[in-house]
Formats: sequence, C-alpha cells, structure tokens
Amino acid sequence: MSIQEMFSLAGKVALVTGGSGDIGMAIARTYAEAGAAIALNGRSPARLHESADVLRAAGAEVLELQGDVADIVVARALVEQAHAWRGRIDVLVNCAGSNRRKAVLDVEPEDFEMIVAVHLRGAYFTSQAVARHMIADGADGGGAVGGKIIHIGSATINTGLADVSVYGAAKSGLAALTRSMAVEWAEHGIQVNCLAPGFIMTELTREGLWANERRSRWLHERIPQRRPGRPDEMAGVALLLATSASSYLTGQVIHVDGGFAAGSKW
Repeated sequence: MSIQEMFSLAGKVALVTGGSGDIGMAIARTYAEAGAAIALNGRSPARLHESADVLRAAGAEVLELQGDVADIVVARALVEQAHAWRGRIDVLVNCAGSNRRKAVLDVEPEDFEMIVAVHLRGAYFTSQAVARHMIADGADGGGAVGGKIIHIGSATINTGLADVSVYGAAKSGLAALTRSMAVEWAEHGIQVNCLAPGFIMTELTREGLWANERRSRWLHERIPQRRPGRPDEMAGVALLLATSASSYLTGQVIHVDGGFAAGSKW
C-alpha cells in the first residue's frame, strides 16, 4: 500500500460532532481534503451553515446535521441521518464540547449534568449508534467492514486543574471509554482512540486562557514547546487515526500538547 493510499479517505464518510468549532472544523477540513464526505454536526444553525459553506467552497461534500448530542434522542437521530446519506459511516469524531469554569465548591448540579451530558454521555451514545451501523454493515457485506471512532479528550485526563473539575472528570471518563470500546469492538475491525489536545488556541481558550496574563505565563513556563497549539496540529493526528495508517492502533490516548504531559524543566 502506498503512502497516498494509507492516508486516503477517498470514498469514506466521516461524522464530526462539534464540527463548527475550531478543532472540529480543522479536522473536518483535513478529512475532506483527504477525500471524505463530511456529515457535519453543530448546535448553532447559523454557525453550522457557515462552516459547511466553507467546506463546500473547498470542494467537499457536506451534510449539515444541526442538533445537540447531549440529548440521546437527538444524537441517535443524527447518526441515522448521517448513515442514510451515503449508506455508511466510516469515521466518527466526537468533538462536541462545552464547559463552565467553576471551583468545586461552586459547581451546581445543572453545571455537572450539562458538562457530563455533552462530553461523556453524548460521546457514549453517539459511538454506540455508529458502532451498531459499522457492525451491521460488516455483517450484511459478509465480513468486517470496520471503522474508526475518535474521542476528543483533554490535557485534564492526566493533569488536575482548578475550576474544571467536572470537565476533567468527564474527559477522564472518555479515556476509560476509549479502552472499553476498543476491546469490545476490535473483533469487528473497529479501532477506537482518544486524541487529547493540550492548550490549543481556539475561540473558547483565547479569552479564558491565553489573554489572561497569569494563566498564559503559567502555560508558557510548563509547555516544553513554549507556545499554544493550533487546530490544524490536531487535525494531522486525527487524520492518522482515521485512516488505514493506524490499523493496528486502538485503545490509546494520544496527547497533542507540545510536551505538556511529558513534563517541564525545573
């Protein structure tokens, strides 16, 4: 198999939740350039349509799927629409996310429920619905068709940070979920991995982290590469995980963080 074939998504269908966010959009754009048709999900109709138009302008085939995957009924319906569109789903990226920064003592039950619903419950049941199709499609075709499921984790899987306790717990749950799904679905040719971004410069982190002098200084001191990451630097690794180049890679949490999880100098 050539390098081009190993990293190709030609003829594949990729469902990207949270696809109108900075990281989700970067991944969707990269997948489209690799040949995939993109089923793009987002909560905001206006932002979703804008993102889809950007992909279409670059020549991508795009299905817009508006809805909140925190709602199990909605998540399952989105998966059905995506599968009906091309008769298959080859890649799922669980990128939908939201957060409320609060100290542990200030977290309300509704904060907890919202964050866990988006990051953990949404990813769980979206993956379940997609895997059912991947398994059934393989059985109908007389063999394992397989597929790729990629969860978007966080640096908080390994590192405790103040004011994001629920977010960190939900993302840590994704790491455990990655391993369980990888073990259960390996016999069906499905690889499940978790891509854990470090401190990426996005619309959401720009004000809360990088524009905050104290937090920005702390990050620059502790990230060995001494800078924030870019969404496109996530997309390259996400492409690896979506293609046949990673056919023997499953159940792993891969940190794309400029070395943050590795440690820092004294």
